[in-house]
Amino acid sequence: MLLDGSFTAPLLALGLGLLVGLQKERAASPLAGLKTFGLTALLGAVAALVSAHTGGWVVAAGLLGVVGVMAIGNAIQIREGNATPGQTTEVAMLVMYLIGALTVVGPTAVAVVLAGAVAVLLHLREELKGLIRRMTDRDVRAIMQFVVISLVVLPVLPNRTFGPFDVLNPYNIWLMVVLIVGLNLTGYAAFRWLSNRGGTVVAGLLGGVVSSTATAFAYARNTKAGEMPAPASAAIIWLASSVVYVRVMIEIGAVAPRFLLSAAGPLLVMLALFTVTAGIIWRSGSAPADGSLEPRNPTHLRAAVVFGALYACVLVLVAAAGAYLGSAGLYAAALLSGLTDIDAITLSTSRLVAEGRLGADLGWRLIVAASLSNMAFKAGIAWTLGGRALGKRLGGLSLLAVTVGVALILLWR
Repeated sequence: MLLDGSFTAPLLALGLGLLVGLQKERAASPLAGLKTFGLTALLGAVAALVSAHTGGWVVAAGLLGVVGVMAIGNAIQIREGNATPGQTTEVAMLVMYLIGALTVVGPTAVAVVLAGAVAVLLHLREELKGLIRRMTDRDVRAIMQFVVISLVVLPVLPNRTFGPFDVLNPYNIWLMVVLIVGLNLTGYAAFRWLSNRGGTVVAGLLGGVVSSTATAFAYARNTKAGEMPAPASAAIIWLASSVVYVRVMIEIGAVAPRFLLSAAGPLLVMLALFTVTAGIIWRSGSAPADGSLEPRNPTHLRAAVVFGALYACVLVLVAAAGAYLGSAGLYAAALLSGLTDIDAITLSTSRLVAEGRLGADLGWRLIVAASLSNMAFKAGIAWTLGGRALGKRLGGLSLLAVTVGVALILLWR
């Protein structure tokens, strides 16, 4: 709240208005530019200050005044034959008026963030239009399905625990589904945007964001068919596997931020190992990627339900292993569940650590063990599907990763 006699809020509103107006001035908007946007935001702040003494009707009256000014401006533009289609400038002015009022009556940080978002949206207007024009029906369908998964299904689920070991919460389970689908959708979007640029590094990074296991399958087949040399495929699969640790840390941070403080050290060591070794083998694997990895739509409801069921099963499995079998059972569960995918074991372990059912030191060790199991599985894929040359390369690298990972599990304190 603004203290009496302070000029902070009006000056902040003026600055935010000038920021947005700068973009419209550069775009040569005929309706409003630098001065108009600055004054509009300032008007919102002044109206909010006055409303503290006279009532909220002043803010409403100011908003109507802005609408009237815009209507007169548009009428003049139409008369002079300079009218342009679209209402972007008009809507931006209304938003900046309300942001100006928000600097007085609301959290200042919210006003600043919103004004920055408006400026960025206006600046990237043409780029966003171009992006939308490049989108296919498949891309739009993926976005709409994510909306259904996150904004339609999630809110109606009960937020209470039940079932074995009292660890199954429908709301939390589906929230993890939303998190994973969101990460996969981000990877899918990045692939659609960058995959045509080719190159080993881009292919490896995109493969890790989309699915490191799917990347191993795709490039192992390419190597066997003679479409990719073994060094290039090895570099791509290994680099994709390094991205897994970044993904794991994002998932832990989203579910159990405090747990990330304990897990970050060993996970960063593993990430550094993969990154450094990927850099070493990059020269021999720098052939352009052929972009053969074609990810499936990550937002299919069936795939979301399957992951939710898998996550629930792993959650119960880890809880049961901890209750009946101790540490040995937990490691067995981690190794088994991590073979094809480590998202479920990462999320379930993080959830149990956040709820105090599992120690943080044991939690990150289970995740590292699962990642080693996953790497060994991909090495097996490379050997069986990609041939001896690729198998030997990834087998040796995997042995190095397992050695370092086991050392971390045993020696890290």
